[in-house]
Amino acid sequence: MRGVVIVKRSDDDSQERERTQARERDSYKSPETDLESLFEQSESDGPETVTDGGVSPRQSLFETTSDIERTRTDRYRRLFDEYVMAPGRILWNDWRAKFGFLLSSMFVIIGLISWISTSRWWILSDVTIVQQTYADDGEVLVGPFDSAHMTDFYGIPIWEHPLGTDAMGRDVFNQLVHATPAMLEMMFAGAVFSIVLATFWGVFSGYKGGSVDGTMMAIADIVMTIPGLPLVVVLAAIIEPSSAWLIGIILVVNAWAGFARSLRSEVLKLRQESYVEASRTIGISMPAIVTKDVLPNVMPLIVVNFVTTARNVIMASVGLYFLGLLPHTGLNWGVMMNSAYGQGGIYMSDMFHWFYAPMVTIVLLSLGLLLLGQGLDRIFNPRIRARHSESTTDEGSTDESTDDVSTADRHQQGGL
Repeated sequence: MRGVVIVKRSDDDSQERERTQARERDSYKSPETDLESLFEQSESDGPETVTDGGVSPRQSLFETTSDIERTRTDRYRRLFDEYVMAPGRILWNDWRAKFGFLLSSMFVIIGLISWISTSRWWILSDVTIVQQTYADDGEVLVGPFDSAHMTDFYGIPIWEHPLGTDAMGRDVFNQLVHATPAMLEMMFAGAVFSIVLATFWGVFSGYKGGSVDGTMMAIADIVMTIPGLPLVVVLAAIIEPSSAWLIGIILVVNAWAGFARSLRSEVLKLRQESYVEASRTIGISMPAIVTKDVLPNVMPLIVVNFVTTARNVIMASVGLYFLGLLPHTGLNWGVMMNSAYGQGGIYMSDMFHWFYAPMVTIVLLSLGLLLLGQGLDRIFNPRIRARHSESTTDEGSTDESTDDVSTADRHQQGGL
C-alpha cells in the first residue's frame, strides 16, 4: 500500500516539473525578439527618458538626453565666453600678443585717420585730422623735432614738422600717414587671396584624395616652379595696376601653392583620425566634416600663415617700389625711400630722417604682425582657448571636485 502511494507522488512531481518547464518555454524570448520589440516600441511610442540618466526602451539607441537643461541665454553666454572672452584673456595674458595687437591696431588707426582726412563723404568732407602734404609746403630738409619750427595747438606748443621735411619741403610724418592706407590694402588683399585659395586647394585635395588629389597637387607644383619675382614684374608691366588691392593680389599670385601643399599634408593626417572616420561612417556630409572636424584643427596654421603672408606682401611691395618696378600713383613708403636714396639720404646726415623714417615704420609694422601672429596661434588653439574659458573651467572644476570626493570616499571605505 505504501509503495502505491510513493509511486503516485512521484508521478505528481514529474507532472509538476513538466508544467513548470512548459511555462518557462512559453515565457522565453530570444535576444533577437527582444531587440525587434524594442525598436518597434521605440518607433511607435517615441523616446522616453528615465530618471537614472539611461535610455528607456522607447528611446533610440543612438540618441541620448542630457540631464542638465540649458536655456538659450546660457548657450549664448557660453558661446560669448568661449569665442570672445577666452581669446581676450589669452591676449591679455600673453605680452607678445598684447604688444603685437597694440602695434597693429596703431597702424589701423593711422589708416583710418588718413581715410577720414581725405574722405569726400558729405559727413566727413569737412573733417581733416592730418593734412596732405605737397611740394613747397614748408622749408627744405627741416630736421626732426626741430624746436625752431613750433606751432600752437589750442595753446599747447607742438612741432610743426615732427619728423622733418624732405628735399621738396613735404612733411615726412604726413607722407607716412597718408601712405598707410594703400599699404594696408595691399597687405590685406594679398593675404586674403593667398590664404583663401591655399586653404581651399589644400583642404579639398587632402580630404578627397585619389585622382583629384594628384591632379590638384600637380597644378600646385607647376605654379610653385614659376619664379615669383619675374612673374610679378611681367604682370605689373602688362596690367599696369593702379589699385592697391590689385597690386596686393599680383604680389602673391603664385605664393599660395607652397602653403596649399603643406596644408594638404596636415589634412591627410587628420582624415585618418577616428572622429573623422566616424563622421563619414554615419553619413555626415563632406562640408560639415571639413568645417567642424578638419578646419578647427588646422586654423592655427592658417592664421600664422595669414600673418606671414601679410608681412611678405609689405616687404615685397616696398622692395619693388624702391627699385621702381611697380607703378605708383600716390604716396608709398618704398617710393619715399627711393627718393631719399636718390638724393643721397643714406650718406648725408641732414637727410637721415627722410630715409630711415619709412624704414622704421616698416620694421614696426612687421614686428607687430609677427607678434600678433604668435598670439593668434594661441588664440585659435582649441585646447588653450578651452583652458581660458570660464564655462569650461567651471565644469572641469566641478568634475574634479566630484572625482576628489569620490576618491576620498573610496579611501575611507578602504580604510574601514
